[in-house]
Amino acid sequence: MSANHIHGNLTWLGEIPSYWDCKKIGSLFTERKVKVSDKDYPPLSVAKIGIVPQLDSAVKTDAGDNRKLVRVGDFVINSRSDRKGSCGVSELDGSVSLINIVLTPRSEWNSRYVHYLLRSQTFSEEYYRNGRGIVADLWTTRYSEMKSILLPIPPSPEQDQIVRFLDWKVSSINKLIGVKQRQISTLKELMQAEIEKQLRVYPVVDTVRLKQLGTFFKGGGFSRDNLVEGGGYPAILYGDIYTQYEYKTSVITHSIDSNAYDVSRKIVKSDIVMAGTGETKDEIGKSILYMGDEVVAAGGDVIVFRPNEGINVEYLLYQLYSQAALKHRYIHGKGDIIVHIYPAALGNTLISLSDEENQVKAVERINEIIDQVKKAIATLTKEISILREFKARLVADTVIGRIDVRGIKIPECEFVEETVDTENDESMEGMEGETYEE
Repeated sequence: MSANHIHGNLTWLGEIPSYWDCKKIGSLFTERKVKVSDKDYPPLSVAKIGIVPQLDSAVKTDAGDNRKLVRVGDFVINSRSDRKGSCGVSELDGSVSLINIVLTPRSEWNSRYVHYLLRSQTFSEEYYRNGRGIVADLWTTRYSEMKSILLPIPPSPEQDQIVRFLDWKVSSINKLIGVKQRQISTLKELMQAEIEKQLRVYPVVDTVRLKQLGTFFKGGGFSRDNLVEGGGYPAILYGDIYTQYEYKTSVITHSIDSNAYDVSRKIVKSDIVMAGTGETKDEIGKSILYMGDEVVAAGGDVIVFRPNEGINVEYLLYQLYSQAALKHRYIHGKGDIIVHIYPAALGNTLISLSDEENQVKAVERINEIIDQVKKAIATLTKEISILREFKARLVADTVIGRIDVRGIKIPECEFVEETVDTENDESMEGMEGETYEE
């Protein structure tokens, strides 16, 4: 298709088809600013997967009307620059934190077209480029700064055709991503089974409780408010244990300021850190062996186990991933929405020990298996990333008319959402609660 007409200053669009219309956001949407309580309207999260019920919905925000009302069909976008891509058309009535902008269409659009257009990578970049404000040290974009952005408006029948085309193609890509995600899940299950096998293959010479092999203490002394970008001092938070690391790490991803670091509790090489809090019983008590040389601050709800001298800490770590240890954590976890486990309960975990020589053999074989599986998972993860990049480009080119879909025959198909990995997928970002005062 030849797109030979430019409507106004379309810096983010480039050329669009000459028969398409083009209008400013302010003439197409009104901002919904009604404040409500999450006691009356269920809390929603504005995440990269769209508008979804908040994961920790049982945790209420401050009393009063400090949320924004959202109705079905509203488009909601997170104004913070660090949440780029967190937006979507809501299929639910509810409430969102004040950091989000809620837009209500003035006229009849195909809501799925709006969903694809305003979630496109090119629009997202233009949206945050128009930001002017700083809130909590983060770049934000307000409605007053976005309402002059021009949007393309295809004829209504073409909006419908664009949606049918993208639903078809996006579903096909999502299916491929799903296959690769299932392959990753299978590999992780095989890895866990192999760990269990290696722990059982050698004769047990002793069974002890974990607390007999070292000492426990809890982290603390700082909060998320002390996190800094670049520089600073290394720090590990309890959520990092089940989102950032797998089995062992020498590299710590977060940093805190010097004042918080000075008063914090610390971990050193060969310490095992455990998550004292989680959203599921699978997360609590998850263990990571710290292998780095830096002294690292441990946040609140991080439980630290410091093994005695002479303990094979890698063997002990893998014992904490045994089915028996996992069952023990599950039984002793407390709570339904937010789950906790305590050092006393973890200390009673039964550990089966083989002799020192066989412990070394088991660790060598388990490390070999983990290395092989991690390489395979890295390949699959890269392939998923490529598919997502292709999907993003396809959507961006289609919603502004660079791909002409008018004459394409589209088969009947049911839309397939992308399956989300709740442990590791960045598209889950934003599904926790967030507070913000305007």
